[in-house]
Amino acid sequence: MSSASRSSVVSSFTIIKGAMIEETYAAFAAWDLEASKRENLDRVRSDNFIGAQSASWLRDVAKVLNRRFDPASRDKNLVLLAKSGCSLTEWKPILLWHMTRDEFLLRDFLQNYLFDAYEQGAYRVRPEDVERYLSELSQRGGETEHAWSEETTRRVAAGLLKIAVDFGLLRGSIVKEFASYHLPERSFIYLLHAMRDHDTSPAELVASPDWSLFLMRPADVEFELLRLHQFRKLDYQVAGSLVQLSLPCTNSTEYAEKMVA
Repeated sequence: MSSASRSSVVSSFTIIKGAMIEETYAAFAAWDLEASKRENLDRVRSDNFIGAQSASWLRDVAKVLNRRFDPASRDKNLVLLAKSGCSLTEWKPILLWHMTRDEFLLRDFLQNYLFDAYEQGAYRVRPEDVERYLSELSQRGGETEHAWSEETTRRVAAGLLKIAVDFGLLRGSIVKEFASYHLPERSFIYLLHAMRDHDTSPAELVASPDWSLFLMRPADVEFELLRLHQFRKLDYQVAGSLVQLSLPCTNSTEYAEKMVA
């Protein structure tokens, strides 16, 4: 199955293996953009510059990187930022956005389960509730590669909650509660550029469901845009139904380069 056709595929493997934030950052910091993906992954396995504690974990990291990312094109900015020493705090939310471009289950869970629970004022998120959500995936357009056992379903539910903790959306080890999450300013501006790369209009951009990945409502997005406009970091004008937005750079790659200049 090609990577282009995987956007609706529900993979238990990548979710159970986790976010791999530090491992991905280390791999991309050492990534050779002149070499092929296969050559880079071979080097991850042979040189272990990510500091894996076992050969099996090293193989798992390479497998997840191979399935999750396209460093030569769609995810090249992640590599550029890691190679240039972008702070992990700013890089993590950018990583999450890129991960969810081609990982149906993580995107759907964050947008359609976790954000809904947040909107409804939930304080805690329970694994059994996530398991019920997982039982309805086929109704949401997700395609599982094979039927899951009860144990796999439990592990996937735990994996989704752990990833949300790793990205700072939830907190806690046994009991998961919503954290007070704030998207870093430059990460927010990067995401504005990344969404605009797809010819999204300013009004559509403010209302994009992608902001719910970071527990942000359209009103939160507009508040941040107005704040950044006040400090002259972008230009945001609203007059009735007319919305105008001018960003610092022409595209997300140019802004990524500016972030680490």
